[in-house]
Amino acid sequence: MSNVKLYCDALPNIPWQAKPAGAALPLWRYTENPIIRRNPVPGVARIFNSAVVPYEGAFIGVFRGEQTNGVPFIYLGRSADGIHWQFDPEKIPFVDEKGEPFMPPYAYDPRLVKVEDTYYIIWCQDFYGASIGIAKTTDFKTFTRIENPFVPFNRNAVLFPRKIDGMFTLLSRPSDSGHTPFGDIFLSQSPDMEFWGRHRHVMGKSGNWWENLKIGGGAAPIETSEGWLLFYHGVTGTCNGYVYSIGGAILDRDEPSRVLYRCSTFLLTPETDYEERGFVPNVCFPCATLQDADTGRIAVYYGCADSYVGLAFTTADEVVDYIKSHDSAGPADRELGRR
Repeated sequence: MSNVKLYCDALPNIPWQAKPAGAALPLWRYTENPIIRRNPVPGVARIFNSAVVPYEGAFIGVFRGEQTNGVPFIYLGRSADGIHWQFDPEKIPFVDEKGEPFMPPYAYDPRLVKVEDTYYIIWCQDFYGASIGIAKTTDFKTFTRIENPFVPFNRNAVLFPRKIDGMFTLLSRPSDSGHTPFGDIFLSQSPDMEFWGRHRHVMGKSGNWWENLKIGGGAAPIETSEGWLLFYHGVTGTCNGYVYSIGGAILDRDEPSRVLYRCSTFLLTPETDYEERGFVPNVCFPCATLQDADTGRIAVYYGCADSYVGLAFTTADEVVDYIKSHDSAGPADRELGRR
């Protein structure tokens, strides 16, 4: 087995549960899933597709809260152990750069990434069509929105946790105005989180049936000695609708639009009641990870059936070895993605 190094901080209090005997895949579920169930906050019917980070010895997160009127917004949550969560009863109060209230019409599927000394929240919202919104905070008290990075239509934006060649680097999935029946992952860069360019294609759907309709970004990439470890979602269409599974890939550390390895199989697919049954059935949707440099442990937070939050585990050695041994990356994946 490889000795994969994680380029991150030590996190001795990472949530963890050992791999059960007989588990075939490198990603295994927490036995007490789902960790967030229905009606978690007054006026909020469901929380799912959410993101967490370590903060001041504990954990903090941004959560997609589907209100009882059906409109999604982002709520702040805190946890001592990364498993049991307490939520603010009100939506995150976003402001503009002058400090004036500036709330999006709606907001969903947030990611939360720390780059240097700033935490960035990235979500999907209405910008005269589905697109991406971004805000920043240093204290989780003031949340200042910055310029939207793209025009419609775009979703599933994921920020890398450090600058690459001095540039902020963002994955996204150009889409359309509906429940997009297509989608590839692209990469864009910015010197200042306002003006975005250097657009590159990273990878698209594949001939593997579990991701033969579309793919999209998931959790923020994890920097390892083997490259950027990416948990993403892959979608297939069935006679009973879409099925969302969790996939894995490894991107080049210096040129992350190049795919070094891409797993031919899913790492997790809907199999349990809380993944197969819900507001949108058959969904496993990764949004965040925690990782510990000392042990190589990784905890993956994922949305379940648009109704719950689940937790799964792996190690850097196990998941990287599995992706490499089941590699199906082709010439289009390994090219720079510039045409």
